[in-house]
Amino acid sequence: MPSLTPDRLDFRGVRRAYDTVAEDYAAYLPDTRAESPLDLAMLDAFAEAVRSDADGPVLDAGCGAGRMSRYLAERGCHVHGVDLSPGMLAMARRDHPDLAFAVGSLTALPCPDDRFGGVVLWYSIIHTPPAGLARIFAEAARVLRPGGHLLVAFQAGEGVRDLAEAYRRFGHEIRLQRHRHPVDQVAAHLAATGLHEVARLVRSPIASERDSQAALLARLEQ
Repeated sequence: MPSLTPDRLDFRGVRRAYDTVAEDYAAYLPDTRAESPLDLAMLDAFAEAVRSDADGPVLDAGCGAGRMSRYLAERGCHVHGVDLSPGMLAMARRDHPDLAFAVGSLTALPCPDDRFGGVVLWYSIIHTPPAGLARIFAEAARVLRPGGHLLVAFQAGEGVRDLAEAYRRFGHEIRLQRHRHPVDQVAAHLAATGLHEVARLVRSPIASERDSQAALLARLEQ
């Protein structure tokens, strides 16, 4: 699991887990069927904000098998995907060969400063302990152009859930934990990096969800 020390975050276990489950993950979640209409409304608002500002390409940071990259591309965004797991990126390239994907960490994005008009962290911070969030948001702000937008989604609350059982039914024995984050705490981290909240969604669990879901849309100060 990732270290609790921000300057020593180690996501090798997370990468191994997703490399192991990549093919089943891509088959189980090929598109946005797991998202509610409210979730998709936040993604649509983000896409509209980026298009309206005509402010450059979008980075899908923690893109996994590329389902959100596809969703945003279909809404007029020029999307680049980055993920820690080569196995997940193999699925992304297989299923979305017209989109660009690269291996990279959220804590050290392989991108120049001021490159993107938008950054999406769609459930990308869920394997990061609270102590590591500031570093991830600072990296996102670094690659955003002034006036650009960031959208982050996550499970709201506090504490850790063990995801091993969820993957065991697919025949995988992995070690993987998911962190919940207080919404106001995430908003405070964003503000500390110059990202000012534009809108937030906090909704109750639906279907098989166990936690409330949250999404924050923020804009980098100019």
